[in-house]
Amino acid sequence: MMPGPIFTVAPAKARCQQSPCSRRGQHPSAVPPSRRSTKPSGWLLAVCVLVSLANTGAIRAADAERDLATVAPADVGLRADGVDAIAAAMAKLVADGELAGAVTAVARHGKLAQFQAVGKQDIAKDTPMAKDSIFRIHSMTKPIASVALMTFFDEGRFALDDPIGKHMPKLNGLKVLAMGEDGTRQPVPASRQPTIRELVSHTAGFTYGFFSRTPVDALYRQANVLDNNSTLGEMIDKLAELPLWGQPGERWHYSVAADVQGYLVEVLAGKPFDQALRERVFEPLGMKDTAFFVPQSEASRLATLYSQRPGRPLAPMPGGEPFEPPKLHSGGGGLYSTAMDYMRFCQMLLNGGELDGVRVLKPETVALMQTNQLPEAVEFINPAIGSPGNTFGIGFAIVAEPDGRTDHARAKGEVWWYGIGGTWFGVHPTEDLAIVGMVQNMGGAGARKARLQSKRLLYEAIEG
Repeated sequence: MMPGPIFTVAPAKARCQQSPCSRRGQHPSAVPPSRRSTKPSGWLLAVCVLVSLANTGAIRAADAERDLATVAPADVGLRADGVDAIAAAMAKLVADGELAGAVTAVARHGKLAQFQAVGKQDIAKDTPMAKDSIFRIHSMTKPIASVALMTFFDEGRFALDDPIGKHMPKLNGLKVLAMGEDGTRQPVPASRQPTIRELVSHTAGFTYGFFSRTPVDALYRQANVLDNNSTLGEMIDKLAELPLWGQPGERWHYSVAADVQGYLVEVLAGKPFDQALRERVFEPLGMKDTAFFVPQSEASRLATLYSQRPGRPLAPMPGGEPFEPPKLHSGGGGLYSTAMDYMRFCQMLLNGGELDGVRVLKPETVALMQTNQLPEAVEFINPAIGSPGNTFGIGFAIVAEPDGRTDHARAKGEVWWYGIGGTWFGVHPTEDLAIVGMVQNMGGAGARKARLQSKRLLYEAIEG
């Protein structure tokens, strides 16, 4: 358990995690409709909210400095040899030819206990990996997009159970591709319109176009939904004409939902998504190197993206480098960042929505994001890795029942995600712990090994 809360209510905590009040925050739309029950009494609601805030790091000792200053691992309850083993594991993957290089960072109790770079940023140029190397974080853009969206939730601009068409009228009247009596698939009206809650938890019925092989995915590819030369508004125009993959709320399915969230942010902010992100997330958190492109002046810091086929050496991925602002600001996978920038984002979550005295989200909103939002009948399985025992909150997955293979037993309660190019993060509110890993390896086993090994070693290093 993390130190520093004003009080400890261990028995109540166990009850509140199973009670609707732990999902309510202070907003009536906090609980999925299928999970709501009778309203709890006032004292129970108060206890649940307080415990929930304590779990997200909102209630801490007043004199605690959570400034990400570097400390010895032992100062924050971590074994030094266990923490050192993380960089050693990354170095071995580099030596074995499975990674070009890696940057890892670990924070606990608001302090930085590990921050190391190993290997090469670019093999051919013999450029060493640096702590401030810039990485394509791909799907680790998604939690950032969700945080930006939830700043408007804090302002009362929407409710989670609002139909998405209420705020994005172009998406009213969506249809679902269904099997007809004649054996052909035809678009039919959706049973109801998707809600924002379903949008932020990948249960709205959208798909991605390349993670599954359905007729709807084929239509996404034909329409080039995520065309880099189009805007978010033009993406919405395409989606408005395409059927959903499934009925809203029916199944969890990885999708363009975070890109739709980006457009929703544009609508609510009345300005481009990149500008809203800068004003609401990057500048308040001091994420100075996070953006949708890398300035030409910083091109030398960009890590090379590699691919690897079984039995083959690492090979640079083809394609131009993005040193100019893109037309498509993809909330699902468009950002570039550094390990420290992303650690600042993670620390904000651990602090209950603030960093260095600047508040981005309300504590109860952070607690809500870290609470399962899936209907009881829906199981979360990430199609990329398969993750039984996980659920999904708002913007990221949550370890509910570690399976012993991909999740360490002590990881229960961790919120996490990763990027297809090799980056990963985990935030554990109860352990008051965060880890960020950055590599650039798409398609090989090295990135997955790095992600799983680093987390296993970290949890094994916890002493108190």
